[in-house]
Amino acid sequence: MKLKIIALSLILAVGSATPTMAQKNDAATDSLRKANQFNYLQALEVMGAVMAHVEQNFVDTVSLNRLSRIGINAMLGSLDPFTEYYAREDEDQLRMLTKGEYAGIGSIISQRSDSTVIINSPMEGQPAALAGLRAGDVILEIDGKDYRHSTTPIVSEALRGIPGSSIKIKVRRPGEKKDRVFTFLRRKIVVNPVTYYGMLPNDLGYIRFGSFTEQAASKLEAAFRDLRQAHKLKGLVLDLRGNGGGLVGEAVKIVNFFVPKGKEVMSIKGRPGGREDNKFFTQNDPIDTELPLVVLIDGQSASSAEIVAGALQDFDRAVVVGSKSYGKGLVQSPLSLPHNGTLKITTGRYYIPSGRCIQRIDYQRIRAGESAVLPDSLARQFRTAAGRPVYDAGGIVPDIAVKQDSLPTLLYYIDLNNDVFDFVTDYVNNHKEIASPDVFSISDADYNAFCQMLIDKKFDYDRQSSKALEQLKKLARMERYYERSEAKFKELEELLKPDLAHDLRLFRTDLTDYLNNAIIGRYYYQSGMARYLLRKDKDTKRGCEILLNPTEYKSILTPKSDRK
Repeated sequence: MKLKIIALSLILAVGSATPTMAQKNDAATDSLRKANQFNYLQALEVMGAVMAHVEQNFVDTVSLNRLSRIGINAMLGSLDPFTEYYAREDEDQLRMLTKGEYAGIGSIISQRSDSTVIINSPMEGQPAALAGLRAGDVILEIDGKDYRHSTTPIVSEALRGIPGSSIKIKVRRPGEKKDRVFTFLRRKIVVNPVTYYGMLPNDLGYIRFGSFTEQAASKLEAAFRDLRQAHKLKGLVLDLRGNGGGLVGEAVKIVNFFVPKGKEVMSIKGRPGGREDNKFFTQNDPIDTELPLVVLIDGQSASSAEIVAGALQDFDRAVVVGSKSYGKGLVQSPLSLPHNGTLKITTGRYYIPSGRCIQRIDYQRIRAGESAVLPDSLARQFRTAAGRPVYDAGGIVPDIAVKQDSLPTLLYYIDLNNDVFDFVTDYVNNHKEIASPDVFSISDADYNAFCQMLIDKKFDYDRQSSKALEQLKKLARMERYYERSEAKFKELEELLKPDLAHDLRLFRTDLTDYLNNAIIGRYYYQSGMARYLLRKDKDTKRGCEILLNPTEYKSILTPKSDRK
């Protein structure tokens, strides 16, 4: 009852606002601005004095540039994870995020525990792969300079350069005694956001879409038109799983492919009195407004991916399948800084057509020391264009949820293990080619060799069950229950005793899938990995079932009250 009275008081207070009250608010705002201006000047003065004292008096020589970056990043990090500072030397990283391009050799590199840097994953069709560099190659020299013991940032800087400039890389390939030298030209690397597209059984199209960089919409459009022209499509699966988002303008264009011109896809609202408020409408005639459409999402689908999935859901244009999305309803804008720096700062929240904002974490509440995530029970209800209920539940809730199999903790440690990476490298060095991703799988002998390698290397990993048992024992001792149940604890401890050979047998299916995918990636790159994953993909299978059942498809997109 008390909550109702407070809520009513707030409604009455807002409803009875008068010009006098507005004037008071303006006065308060002006007062806050003046206070902030004073605090701003004071902060600059204090910060300058601190850095001067550190530079002059600290016991060791320090880099003021490094200190300032640490300070700026710590300050911005207290606001939210998306507000970031990019110095001039980070220009390539920023360009990669926004444009999907940079100048270099087109390969991911990584550092090993022995301080060597290796080629981790050459990109399909890019200079490194075309020149013959492979995953696992250890970088020794770049343009005659020694990089045998270096770091990833230093080597990355040496690999980047002006498009068209020559680069000479000496590497040591595992299993070979003689070093290899590769000379080729750097070029502008443009990452294709369409990871893979092709046909599924029963005349269904499939497009896996990885990011929303510049020209992302045109790449997706080209893939979609190619599928339409070459096949008689009965439906399309648009896969946005793992897509972390990007430019909102590209998201609006993609929604426009499937909905008519003049529809409001999203609106942005900044802080009161700010200039960020904006609305985004579809600008062009659509490509296809009738083709049955399924959109796949998961917990890593964020930002622009959620705009596309949410808008198509709100327009009742697609059935959304998978699991609840990440819940990023904030928008960032780039602002120029002195010395060619850039500030990527959160300037507003976005709202999709039904009017909901799907932001999951309230960073303002975190700064106030309160709970940051609104429980699903308090999510507000909104309506799609046809009247179906949807919710601002901290992410896009799929129309059809698909329960995923839980993955063993073992896989996490397998993915980080250098010996596993080297096993895959050895496999590739001993197999000139493999079968297509649609049919390839390692043999029983290959899997047995893999298991024996892990046992010989004394592979170890944290077992969550053992950790939970230790925690339970501590609690039992605190509450003085341990003594009377000690025998049971010891019995359970024996059952949970680490047994690598047992775990390798128990999780054989998961580990085989991991190895197959890793090996396929060496030969067929990301597109091949996508093709392999489709072989057992529950989300895609369920999406295809819906597309091939017009009655179910229509029923999902129809409000319950209108269903016959």
